[in-house]
Amino acid sequence: MSQRAEYISKMEAQLVKLNQKMSNLESEAQEAKEDARQTYKEEMEKLRLKSKGAIAKLEELKASTEDSWDTMVSDMEKMHEAFTHSFFSIFHSTKTDDVKEKLHMTGHTDAHKKA
Repeated sequence: MSQRAEYISKMEAQLVKLNQKMSNLESEAQEAKEDARQTYKEEMEKLRLKSKGAIAKLEELKASTEDSWDTMVSDMEKMHEAFTHSFFSIFHSTKTDDVKEKLHMTGHTDAHKKA
């Protein structure tokens, strides 16, 4: 397999994996409180747009010529990085909020301040 084919295959796999994680996150959002569900929904819409952009860029990359390959790879890397960063920022903040909520419900928040 050529280096080009390997790169395209790797990007496709990563985008599929991130899109699957987005679907899982959407499922979790259904269990959240109404205001949190709205936030999830808004953030997921932004992620979907980034995902569509990354998929479109990957399609351009597949059709690119040897002359434009380096530029296309650079653009793909930037789009992939932005999509990944956005996903994990949302994922981390929602997981952190879930943990904070659970700690609050069990009385464990700010325990270190009582000392």
